[in-house]
Amino acid sequence: MPYPELMIRPMREELTRIGVEELRTPEQVDETLSNSKGTVMVVVNSVCGCAAGKARPGIARALQHSVRPDRVATVFAGADIEATEKARSYFTGYEPSSPSIALLKDGKIVYMLERRQIEGRDAYQVAHELTTAFDEHCVKAEGTTN
Repeated sequence: MPYPELMIRPMREELTRIGVEELRTPEQVDETLSNSKGTVMVVVNSVCGCAAGKARPGIARALQHSVRPDRVATVFAGADIEATEKARSYFTGYEPSSPSIALLKDGKIVYMLERRQIEGRDAYQVAHELTTAFDEHCVKAEGTTN
């Protein structure tokens, strides 16, 4: 049974207010991931403490970096169940975990930060992990300096 929307709305909004696109149906996931050129970061959001204290704040910090994915999207584990399952179907070679953060390039996974890697880090370390992945896999936006 999904979590009540009233309970998770603030957790959703923590990402959507910084520009992360919500994918709530399997069709939205497919449309975003199968048709995207370039890089897409997909956040599997969660109600757990490591999502609240580490993943979401780390994501917010990482998205301030000069190099970032072309698109950033999120599904919510335990709420948008079918969308989450569809997103995870793109994460070949990785067990389901939440929170988790995947980076896909032209529809193929190139980087994954799993829950077990998030739990032992703080938000700054999560941000550093993500910005390192951005530097490796994403194209620097025009007009930015570094």
